Parts: sequence; structure tokens; C-alpha cells
Amino acid sequence: MDPRQVRSADDARALIDERGIEYVKVGIFDVDGVMRGKYMKRDKFLSALEKGFGFCDVVLGWDSNDQLYDSASFTGWHTAYPDAPVRLLPETCREIPFEEKTVLFLGEFDGTAEKICPRGVLRRVLQRAEDMGLTASAACEFEYFLFEETPHSVREKNYRDLNNITPGFFGYSMLRNSVHAEYYHELLELCERMDFPLEGLHTETGPGVLEAAIMYDDALAAADKAALFKTFTKVMAQRRGWMATFMAKWSPDWPGQSGHIHISLRDRNGRAVFHDPDKPQGISDTMRHFIGGQQKLMGEFLAMVACTVNSYSRLIPGFWAPTDATWGIENRTCALRAILGGEKSQRVEYRIAAADINPYIALAAAIGSGLWGIEHAIEPTEPVVGNAYDQKFPESLSLPATLMEAAGRLRASDAANALFGKDFVEHYAQSREWEEREFRKAITDWELQRYFEII
Repeated sequence: MDPRQVRSADDARALIDERGIEYVKVGIFDVDGVMRGKYMKRDKFLSALEKGFGFCDVVLGWDSNDQLYDSASFTGWHTAYPDAPVRLLPETCREIPFEEKTVLFLGEFDGTAEKICPRGVLRRVLQRAEDMGLTASAACEFEYFLFEETPHSVREKNYRDLNNITPGFFGYSMLRNSVHAEYYHELLELCERMDFPLEGLHTETGPGVLEAAIMYDDALAAADKAALFKTFTKVMAQRRGWMATFMAKWSPDWPGQSGHIHISLRDRNGRAVFHDPDKPQGISDTMRHFIGGQQKLMGEFLAMVACTVNSYSRLIPGFWAPTDATWGIENRTCALRAILGGEKSQRVEYRIAAADINPYIALAAAIGSGLWGIEHAIEPTEPVVGNAYDQKFPESLSLPATLMEAAGRLRASDAANALFGKDFVEHYAQSREWEEREFRKAITDWELQRYFEII
């Protein structure tokens, strides 16, 4: 049986028996989009298919560096970090194409922890869409840099003077992708076998930077695919003796790394609802209000999208990243790009997102804000024509300048609390405040160079 045919617990059991698998890999994504998991013995896995299993809830109570949040209300020393229930998702079964003789299944937190679980948050937003008679499709595209480095060497170098796999700019280079054709084809095969196939793969502008566009799917499956792509792209690189980074901006010398999200909606009959040939430029009322909601709530939801301290280093003028909650038609200088076309291809590109996103949380923000716009018939501003970086916009369209500010705006947002639940908003906001407080403990090279002698 092909793992992509698995749809039920019975299918999963049949696959395990057919292949004689003794240990199954199970994984779940935490608040930062880091995949946490383990190998599970066959009998325990088969039991978990029916009853679920317990997973220490510390993975919802620590950061990407395994450091415990100091003010989390959901879990902490005060709760003694108990197990939280997790349900396995048979339909997420994947082949693992390396030497591992097993398969991978994703899980999702259940019970009280479901309120905090990133996948659960997105699923609730999509249920809201379904209640409105709508289904969301989505796709993510990521830019990432590749280095001839290992986890040991980057630490020995203190993350400085790293060797990119290739030098120079070389955007859309046929030279570079032909010289390294083996890597490209290995990646394309990985993506096919693990069921997150790519629509396109090419070099971007910068040394050793690639852009990968994942094929679209229903939004929950699209988030699974995006999160798995980030994880296993890094796995494959390290198995080759390389490293991949999805930081929003790893160097001041190069543009940041985007993680743009493409979104469209269908009605209960499967008809695309963004295109209306009788409306100006073919933009339906539904699409216009969807953009209006995204634009209005972008500042309030930014912490869910620009989720690290580093994210805000990317959001500066002139580096292909938006600086205000703007929108335009086929305008890549805006935060929201309306992509026109026929009924099947018309969509919104959410360009504020960088490669460091947690796909579940970012998609929840991007789709949830759009649904809010439809529900409240929110009108966007006039679309930006020309270079948005050269224009001035109202204060209402300004975006938070730091993660701390963004977390505060998220916590105070009535729309966020209504869409995502108060438990998630409070837990997530404190996790982002923790992230910035951790950053404030550091003394940067810039500070030393600027102040050490002269002040």
C-alpha cells in the first residue's frame, strides 16, 4: 500500500502489517513550528491509532531552544508538565525516503491542549470558513539559503564567515541549477515521495539561495506540507553535509527570505468565489472584503506571522518586504498582492510572511483575518499603484516595529480573541514576549563594535 492511500486507522494498520514495520515515527509541531516526535513501538502505535497517546505538554511550554517560558498560564512548573493527549492522524501518513524502514504520521493535541495546538487553531479557523459555506485552498513558497557547513562548524564559527554552496547573485540561474542538478533532483524526489510536491524550484538572488513553491491543497493539508517541507529540507541538507536556514534575514547584505502564502476560497459547490467578471478587474465582493479584513487586521495579527525577533529585520524598505498593510493588483511592493486571472487561478498572495513562519499559525492569521473581512464587509483602501516604498500611508496601516509591540497588539485584539480563542492568544502572546526578552539579554556584535571603545 502506498502511504498516500492511508485514510483511516484500518488503512494504517494494514500498511504497518504489510511492511512488517516494528517502529513507527510520529511527530507534532510546536508553537515555533519545530517538529517534535519519537519512534513508537508497533503495538503501542496500533493502540494509539484508536485511543491516542500521551505526549509531555512541555513542548507547548518551551521555546525553540528548549527553554521554559517564565509566564505561561497553560503549562509550567505549577502544572508539573503532565502528558497531554494526542490523536494520530492516519491521513497524514508519509514515506520516509532515507534509509529508515518506517513511515511517518502526524499527530494533533487533544483535550485542553487543543486550544493551544497550532494545527488545532488553524482547524478551528477552517471550521469557521465551513460554517460560512467556504473552503480555503492555500500554498506556501519558501526562500532558503544553503551552506557548506554542519551543525558543529556553524557553532565553531559563531555563525560568521559561513560558506554558501555558491557565490554571487545568480537569480533564476540555469548555470547553478545544472552544476548542482543532483541536489535539485534529490529534493524534487523527496518532495514527491513525502507528498509535498513542488510546483517550481529555482535559484533566487543571493549566494546559495533557492526558492521552492509547494503545490496548493486544502489549507490544512497545505500547512502540513509546508511544515514538513521546512523540516525535511533541513534534514536532507544535513545528510549531505550542508545546512539550510529559513531565518527571515540571516545577513544584512542580502534580502530577507520570504514565505509567501497564496490563498483562494471555494463555495460549497466547489466554485471559486474570488473571481467575478462583472466586477471591476474581475475582483468579486468576497475577494475585496477578504482583502479588506486581511489589511485591517494585519497589524493586530502580525505576531502570528512575523513570529521571531529576526522577522522584523526583514521588514525594511527596498528589500522586497512590505512595510505597511498595503495591497495592490499584481504589485510585489505591497503586503497583499491580488493575483488576477480566471476563476481557478485568482487568489491573494500574503506577502508579509517570511520563511520563518509556523505555517499553521500564519495560515490561521491570513485566512482568519480574511474571513473576518467577509463577515463584516470590510472595504480595503484603494489599491496601491507603483512603488509602495515611495508612498506615505495613514497611521492605521502601519505595522508593529518589534515583536514585543506585535505581541501586545495581538493580546489586545478583539478579533484575534474571537477567531483563535483567548487561551491561544494569551499563551502565544506571552511566548512572543518571552522571545524578545531573551533577545534583550544578548550583547550583539553591533553593540560591541559601536560602543566598546568610544562611549
